[in-house]
Amino acid sequence: MKCGYTRFDMPPDLHALRADLLGWFDLHARELPWRVVNEHGLRDPYRVWISEVLLQQTQVARGLLYFERFLTAFPDVQALAAATTEAVLKAWEGCGYYARARNLHAAAQIVAQTGFPTSYDGWLALSGVGPYTAAAISSLAFGEARAVNDGNVRRVLARVYAEVQPGPAWVQTQADQLLDPQRPGDWNEAVMDLGATICTPKSPNCGACPVSGHCQAYQSGNPGAYPAPKVRPTVRQVQAVALLIGDAHSAYLEQRRGSLLGGLYGLPVEEVDGTVQLALGRLTKRLGAHSPKLLGTVTHQMTHRHLTLHVYAAHSELAPQDVSRRPLSRLDHKALALLSGPGQLFETA
Repeated sequence: MKCGYTRFDMPPDLHALRADLLGWFDLHARELPWRVVNEHGLRDPYRVWISEVLLQQTQVARGLLYFERFLTAFPDVQALAAATTEAVLKAWEGCGYYARARNLHAAAQIVAQTGFPTSYDGWLALSGVGPYTAAAISSLAFGEARAVNDGNVRRVLARVYAEVQPGPAWVQTQADQLLDPQRPGDWNEAVMDLGATICTPKSPNCGACPVSGHCQAYQSGNPGAYPAPKVRPTVRQVQAVALLIGDAHSAYLEQRRGSLLGGLYGLPVEEVDGTVQLALGRLTKRLGAHSPKLLGTVTHQMTHRHLTLHVYAAHSELAPQDVSRRPLSRLDHKALALLSGPGQLFETA
């Protein structure tokens, strides 16, 4: 016994576990557009690639909408490679973590010239492709025996082995051991589907689980206790002021810089360092604006920051732009909605 958790040392029967999970997957696999196979039983590496990048920070239900929108704009890697960065960011609008789109665009320009990599190492060499994405694409599209390691995999394996604190190296070791070398892509997706639909973070549905007989956490009588909750980093509270010069459809916009929102456009902003009024004064002076009037405040949660944005309408000689033609973050859509009304908020932001 350790910290209230029970740890079992009996390893699972790999052959039986694989058979039980893959048998379940063959009957209950989620039907997703990036899982479509051609007449040779192979998947389109482009569709797999786009889906894996999208789903890094996006739940499947929401990712489906973004996937269809992105594939409509860029149906193949040549179309993506030929697009402008701004067009790619516009198609990615609302997905967040925009470095993913910039890296995807840069990598597409290489792939369009050299062809799709067919191995884990080849994918890993591309911009924005880490070990998880490289393992997913190489196994799903090319049948390479590479085990993926994500949040669903971590949770499933922690419960199978009753591991309280599964670190990345431990998870990868167990995933490599359990991987079915005959069906690596199906196996990876089976583990992820199990984690997404049955072996969920809270209240796992053990009665419907095809591998409960192999699961040491289930045998402990308290499967939801595995793994132990992660310690969440402190969220920093940030305040800023924004100026809306124009209206909800035609407004003065500035292009963002930096890794977080770089390449996107948005309302001019000034971080509050002191008081809101001091930040507002600095911003109106920089833009030559006058007569600011508070429209309201909006909030936005980022990975390690909670942002409160005080949005003011103001007058200036600066030329407005067509908002619909520029890629904007969710935060800016929220700010514009203060003037347009909630019914006109960008529907996927």
